[in-house]
Amino acid sequence: MPLLQNRTFDEIAVGDSAELKRTLTEDDIRLFAVMSGDVNPAHLDPEYADHTRFHGVIAHGMWSGALISTLLGTELPGPGTIYIGQNLEFHRPVRPGDTIAVHIAATEKMPERKRVRFDCRCLNQRGELVTSGVAEVIAPTEKIRREAPELPDISFRAHNGYERLLHAAQGMPAVRSAIVHPCSEEALRAALEARDAGLIEPVLVGPRERILRLAAETGLPLDGAEIVDTEHSHASAECAVALARAGSVAALIKGSLHTDELMHAVVDKNLGLRTPRRISHAFLIDVPNYPKPVLITDAAINICPKLMDKRDIVQNAIDLALSVGIREPRVALLSAVETVNPDIASTLDAAALCKMADRGQITGGLLDGPLAFDNAINLEAARIKGIVSPVAGQADILVVPDLEAGNMLYKHLTFLAGADAAGIVLGARVPIVLTSRADPLRNRLASTALATILIQTRAVRLRPA
Repeated sequence: MPLLQNRTFDEIAVGDSAELKRTLTEDDIRLFAVMSGDVNPAHLDPEYADHTRFHGVIAHGMWSGALISTLLGTELPGPGTIYIGQNLEFHRPVRPGDTIAVHIAATEKMPERKRVRFDCRCLNQRGELVTSGVAEVIAPTEKIRREAPELPDISFRAHNGYERLLHAAQGMPAVRSAIVHPCSEEALRAALEARDAGLIEPVLVGPRERILRLAAETGLPLDGAEIVDTEHSHASAECAVALARAGSVAALIKGSLHTDELMHAVVDKNLGLRTPRRISHAFLIDVPNYPKPVLITDAAINICPKLMDKRDIVQNAIDLALSVGIREPRVALLSAVETVNPDIASTLDAAALCKMADRGQITGGLLDGPLAFDNAINLEAARIKGIVSPVAGQADILVVPDLEAGNMLYKHLTFLAGADAAGIVLGARVPIVLTSRADPLRNRLASTALATILIQTRAVRLRPA
């Protein structure tokens, strides 16, 4: 490890100096914004920045100030230094790609307080002065030699899948949607936020007086939203399904009732919303360190699907991927291993599904499997294992063996990896948004946006030429 070594007050002479060079990257700007909370669009929004006096994105002014602090704290005087004051003047902007040379020089020593003043200058690669100032520090009096702490590797990617999804849906007509039993503040607020975002025209299906009382207690403005009165949650589910069967609404959005109550009405053989397809669920996940959105299916409905169930689950997911603009989605059929093993049923199913795709029983995507999770999403892992495949390392859809595996994978990505998730039920007559009480408003809106996109893209495909 590099050794940090200071210079004590007695070792410093007027004229002593130190220098470092650093090239600014776009990630430096983003990470500085994350650390400081300074999201001024002059630093982060190229479209806005192009119309400013600087005609492009520039660094935060204090980025160069931080480099001065780096020199003082690690080089001269180094460890043990106490920063007392700093004045700075900013002469020119610093842009991505600029290399900044930071120079500090001791100009005055004050023995009574062990203080030292430094002249500070930052110049770009053209020798132009960008920042200047004077720093005052208390210099250390004891010699310090220590190994530099090891910094973590940081992989940085803009995490904006939610915004892209919402923006795409907002450009489409609002969808008339039944909010099934919106009798909690979270459910009602999500419905009204979706309305205000232009995603849906909400039809609130539930006990009228209870909904009105909840709106009054929480200050949520119903603003004329239609209410269909029901007695209880079971009746809310049945009524919402009947509205969908009649074509009065184009989507169902779960409110504060249990998922089983809603899905029992949906799958009713006589009055429900079943189609020849197996009903399944898919999450569209935006993971910060994965370069594109990825679908996970099925993590919410089918507990232990059989082979023909998996055929429909895969086809449903492919159709959804096509709707959100993923052309010829790459489908990874997950298992614990990447070879067929008669003792692991999911590997046999994966092999059969690939052959079904070859025979045209599954269309619209590229399938491969069995694949272990690592070589489904990581090109290097696939290369090390010697897997040659158009899917391995770059999957768009992850098909899990059963609900337990899918549910754990989804929750791992959201709670530990900071992923955003939008979930939707597929294979019924209308899309169904299932939300959990633990879901933040952000994920509820994303799921509603996904349903809106699916409905509108389906309508375009069915429209006569």
